[in-house]
Amino acid sequence: MRKNATVLALIIAIVLAITGCNRGVTNNEMNHEEKEKLKIFTSFYPMYFIAKEIAQDKAEIINMIPAGVEPHDWEPTLKTMAQLQESDIFIYNGAGMERWVDRVIENMDTERSKIVEASKGIELISGEEDHEDEDHEDEHDHGNYDPHVWVSPMNLKKQALNVLNALIEKDGSNEDYYRANYNNLISRLDALDNDIREASKSFKTNIIVTSHEAFGYFAKEYNLKQIPIRGISPQQEPSPAKIAEIVKLCRENNIKYIFVEKFVNPKYSETIANEIDGEVLTLNAVHGLTQEEMDKGMDYITIMYENLENLKKALQ
Repeated sequence: MRKNATVLALIIAIVLAITGCNRGVTNNEMNHEEKEKLKIFTSFYPMYFIAKEIAQDKAEIINMIPAGVEPHDWEPTLKTMAQLQESDIFIYNGAGMERWVDRVIENMDTERSKIVEASKGIELISGEEDHEDEDHEDEHDHGNYDPHVWVSPMNLKKQALNVLNALIEKDGSNEDYYRANYNNLISRLDALDNDIREASKSFKTNIIVTSHEAFGYFAKEYNLKQIPIRGISPQQEPSPAKIAEIVKLCRENNIKYIFVEKFVNPKYSETIANEIDGEVLTLNAVHGLTQEEMDKGMDYITIMYENLENLKKALQ
C-alpha cells in the first residue's frame, strides 16, 4: 500500500510539473486581484453549491466532476489529482461518498491545502445492505452509512458552516463578506425547510418509493418512509422478489407514483409503475446538474422546490 502511494505521489508530481510549465506564462500575466483569490476544489455539485454561495467572487471554484456525470463511480484523473495539489481549500462530502478521497488526501500538502470533510459533525444513518450481489457490494461500498447527507436542507446548513469556518481560517480578512453570504444561504435554506414542513402537513401518505436509497436523511427530517428499489449504490440490481414486494406494498397502500432520479436508470421504477397502473415522477437527489440546468441558472434550492412540487402531487 505504501509503495503504491509513493508511486502515485511521484506520478502526480510529474504531471504537476508538466502542467505547471504549461501555465507559467499565464500565471505571470495574472493580475494582483486574481492572485489573491482562493482556489477551491469541490468533489461534486452540492459541495460546489455551498462554496459558490459563500465564497462567490472571492474564490476560483473548480468542481471536479463534469456537468451531467453521476458521482458514485466517478474517479479523478491523474491530471485532476495533480491540479488538486494547488488548491487552497478542498471540500468533499465524506461519509463514504467519495471512495477515492483517502488516497488523494494522502498525497496532498495539508499545510498548503485546507481539507474540509463537509459532513463532519452530522449524525449518519445506516444504509441498506444488499447481499444479493456481493461483487457489487464490495465495488460500491459506502462504509455501511448513507452518504447522501445533503438531501436534507438542515444537513446542508451544517455542511455550509463547516465550509464557512474553513474560508475564515484561510482568508480571515474577508470574514464579514463570507458571513454575510453564509447568512443569506441559511435564510434561503430555512425558507425551503419551512415550505416543505408546511406542505407535509397535508400529505395523505408518508411513503415514497425511490429509485435508490438516496433520501434517507430527507425522509428522517420530514417524517417520510423511504422504500428504495436499489441500495445506496444506484448500480445495485434489485431481485425479482424485491420488485414483487414493492409492487405488493404499493397496492396495499394505494401508492400511484414511483420516484426516479436523474442519472439513474429508470427501468425498475417504470416496471413497478406499470404494474400498479401508476406514474413515474422525478425526485432529484441533486448529485449534480446537467449543462442545461446550469445554463438556466438552476441550483440546489430551485431543484429542491421542483422536488417539493412532485412530492405534493404524489402524497397529497
